[in-house]
Amino acid sequence: MQGLQFVTRDGFTLQGRWMPATSDPRGTAVVIAHGFTASKDDPEVEEFARGLADAGHDVLTYDSRGHNDSEGLCTLGDSEQFDVEAAVREARLRSGTVVVFGASMGAIAALRYAATDHGLAGAVSLSSPARWRIPRSASAVLAILMTRTRLGRYLAARFLRVRIHPQWTNPPPPEALVSNIRVPLAVVHGQSDSFIHTGEARRLALAAVGPTRLELVPRMGHAFDRTGIPSIRRAIDWALATAPA
Repeated sequence: MQGLQFVTRDGFTLQGRWMPATSDPRGTAVVIAHGFTASKDDPEVEEFARGLADAGHDVLTYDSRGHNDSEGLCTLGDSEQFDVEAAVREARLRSGTVVVFGASMGAIAALRYAATDHGLAGAVSLSSPARWRIPRSASAVLAILMTRTRLGRYLAARFLRVRIHPQWTNPPPPEALVSNIRVPLAVVHGQSDSFIHTGEARRLALAAVGPTRLELVPRMGHAFDRTGIPSIRRAIDWALATAPA
């Protein structure tokens, strides 16, 4: 395991970690983009990364802008595409075959980047919205208060180590971008996700024009729910198997 630092095109230094394959290396690298308030050090992210390494993949994890010790301000998936770009560039120094995987906010960033890089082996989206809609749930209300109010941003910075940009940039939603993705795209979503409805995953899959896989996982909640880990691994393997030689 190796600690990394790399710089985004807009000048922010991110903290990352390279985890080589621990058995039967396959010559592939998976870049993991975590969700809002998470980090490369979260137990769920670390456990998932180790599982991929045990399956023969090299893995690059990192702290998105505004999170943990990385520089910048969190933009909830918009400018985070530049974080994914910088991480992919770093992974390509070590492996010519790269899959991007993102969860929740990280999925938004991964999809935005995948729409610009047709040299990826594939992209895997977990728990991503398709549209900018406010879910009717307590967790959604809490997220809005945290990101859209001055007090919420203060509390997030103080207690969650997330520094949030004060302005929402209102970029094109993910469903408007996936038609530009030419590499294999896998969409994974939990049927018990109370934050983002499964209909959003269906919308993403329907908007895609390239090779697409949709898996709705029973009893799985939002993001790194352990129930969905086998499905995510299958999605990564599918992307690699489907990518042109």
